[in-house]
Amino acid sequence: MGLPEGDTKEGALRAVVEVLDAAGTPYAVIGGVAVQIYSREPRTTLDVDLAVARFDQIPRDALFKAGFVHEGRHEHSDDWRAPGPRPKSERTAIQFSSEDVGIEDAVARAQVVDAGGYRLRLASPADLLVSKLAAAEERTRRPSKRRIDLLDIINLAEEHPTAAKTVTMLQQRVEQLTSELLTLGKTRAPER
Repeated sequence: MGLPEGDTKEGALRAVVEVLDAAGTPYAVIGGVAVQIYSREPRTTLDVDLAVARFDQIPRDALFKAGFVHEGRHEHSDDWRAPGPRPKSERTAIQFSSEDVGIEDAVARAQVVDAGGYRLRLASPADLLVSKLAAAEERTRRPSKRRIDLLDIINLAEEHPTAAKTVTMLQQRVEQLTSELLTLGKTRAPER
């Protein structure tokens, strides 16, 4: 993955949660880390994804002071790197998402959980399903990323059927995505 051997994202997650808690910033852990916490199946991820209600709530000064490095702001994310002695490219990426559909509600509904010695705010399975669906249905994203999101949706729906029942038209949307994403990248046979 290009990360140092033994990198579990735990140090980066603990560090960013500490900054957010100290600043009083409401957040929710989302993405692959959240899927792993809710799942029995192993799940790898290259980054730590966090939702905040608005980008202006990110405690930039506190993050800089803690050694985080800002990498840039994009339409759907504000990207940082965790502190540490290694070159920046080898440190865990931290991505804040905000101002997307449902993000503010997901942050408000986040559950405080014990993550093995420290506490963090975790998006609910239903909110995670909604965010994963939005990502998988985003046609401008790479098909490989959309396929990972689709697998996360299926996994979460299997392990959290009650949450899956709350997501509008989940089964139909998964079927549509499956059909669409399985045909992407296929080439037509040459005409004879």
